[in-house]
Amino acid sequence: MTALAAQELVERILARPGTDVAGRVVVVAETSEAVLRWANSTMTTNGHTTSRRLSVISLVKVGGGTAAGVVSSSVPITDPAQLDDLVAASERAARDAGPARDAAPLPDAVVEDPSWSDPAAQTSIGVFGGLAVGLADVLAGDLRQYGFASHALTTVWLGTSAGVRRRWVQPDGSVELNVKTPDLARSAWTGSATRDFTDVDVVTLAAEAARRLDWGAKRVELAPGRYETLLPPSAMADLMVYLCWSMEGRAAQEGRSALAGPDGPRIGERLTELPLTLTSDPAAPGLEYEPFLVTTRSGDGISVFDNGAPLRRVDWVSEGVVHELAYSRAEAQEYRESGARFTPSGENLLLTGGPTGSAGSIEEMVAGTERGLLLTCLWYIREVDPTSLLLTGLTRDGVYLVEHGEVVAEVDHNFRFNYSPLDVLRRASEVGTTTAALPREWKDWFTRAAMPPVRVPDFNMSSVSLGR
Repeated sequence: MTALAAQELVERILARPGTDVAGRVVVVAETSEAVLRWANSTMTTNGHTTSRRLSVISLVKVGGGTAAGVVSSSVPITDPAQLDDLVAASERAARDAGPARDAAPLPDAVVEDPSWSDPAAQTSIGVFGGLAVGLADVLAGDLRQYGFASHALTTVWLGTSAGVRRRWVQPDGSVELNVKTPDLARSAWTGSATRDFTDVDVVTLAAEAARRLDWGAKRVELAPGRYETLLPPSAMADLMVYLCWSMEGRAAQEGRSALAGPDGPRIGERLTELPLTLTSDPAAPGLEYEPFLVTTRSGDGISVFDNGAPLRRVDWVSEGVVHELAYSRAEAQEYRESGARFTPSGENLLLTGGPTGSAGSIEEMVAGTERGLLLTCLWYIREVDPTSLLLTGLTRDGVYLVEHGEVVAEVDHNFRFNYSPLDVLRRASEVGTTTAALPREWKDWFTRAAMPPVRVPDFNMSSVSLGR
């Protein structure tokens, strides 16, 4: 049987009666995804999948306030009667949860969305046409090539009992290459995020990976310690994404985060004299995301009661100064005396403010380095101390020694690092030109980033990791 259309699901659920129901929110997300994989210089798999997830949020009047219950399902809905169980389950979940601290009236509809009735967007394996042409040349070379490319179009429909009807199509794409020597002894990684693969040059990506393999022809051992370190855009993206995820206003108000000061949140505190600005902007060219809030969870800085609220540009750090923290509408009202305002978290991240010296590119920064380390990317990043935002993690796929302006060798091991992204901003001595970046660690959740390379004079490599 044919699954019910997304718009029909929304309207049928919102029209259902309910006891003591103060409002409802319905989110339908349909994803069309194509993937391409190659290994040992041979194409291995490709495919296309379509999936749909329906979420029902019921807002129910209970003793002491209003409660929210969320139920989601990926089961195809072919019969309207199937919706009864989902709606009832969401109401039970609300009553079980009890009054919500973040309760607020649902936002009113502010615009009419002309695309509301449109069907879901579809990608196909054809999106890789240009990539495949270049990849054929890459796979024919002497090095062993491994990699993965994915492209997804996610169509979201948001409907609320307050009259909001919004639709958005979000493209997400990435390609990663791991190039190995014929004896498999050494490897190098490159990767790129993309919206549609028209801007991906796989030949250039493979050439950069091959250049890194050449750097590894000579290998050195280095002891743990603090090194002048060049963080490329990918590594910066992973660190700044974690910083952005940690900028919740309530946590700072309650003294639970690194943004908490002795007299309240550290709004207005200068982190650096460099003119660095860390921004989330739904209208950033090439990195756009939905201009209205869609969420199926509540937590610090985000609330299901805010579904449909318009989003805006947020400067988390402005010209080197902590500028804004994330607050839901209820949190902003609770902390209004401290100047809090509704500040939704973003789905892209841009760090701008360079170049601050003579260098713009990572190559120019290498040329200006007397002795230091050049990283490729980071992974397995975890928080050690939330009060200082100290993170630990590992370098991955190449740490290179730079001497007298040239890469002279690859370090014969990876390092475990201990460092705070706040200290990256505080200690940065040089910032290059902002370019599109793929966060290696967080790419499954976050691909829309633009970052500069950054020089940190004392990045802490706390121990040696023997993993490649």
